[in-house]
Amino acid sequence: MATSLSCFSCSKEISLAGVVGRRDECPHCHADVHVCKNCEHYDVKAYHECREPQAEWVKEKDRANFCDYFTPRRGGSSEKDKAAALRAAAEALFKKT
Repeated sequence: MATSLSCFSCSKEISLAGVVGRRDECPHCHADVHVCKNCEHYDVKAYHECREPQAEWVKEKDRANFCDYFTPRRGGSSEKDKAAALRAAAEALFKKT
């Protein structure tokens, strides 16, 4: 089973064969892949920035960890993309004509 996700660091698509391992790296920027920022449960607004209530707190969200609840994030939108989209929407809303 192949796993496909978007790297949190460079936003490029990553395809991995099988389960995402703790030591897997992005082939483009060499960032760790098994990190909170690449997980479905990662949410900056949630308690400990994780929507999984049983997961233990991880201090470094962009470093490899041993979380058993890691689920690769689907889709290509990263936090940077969301922030840029929100900024563009705000600028369009308050744009003077």
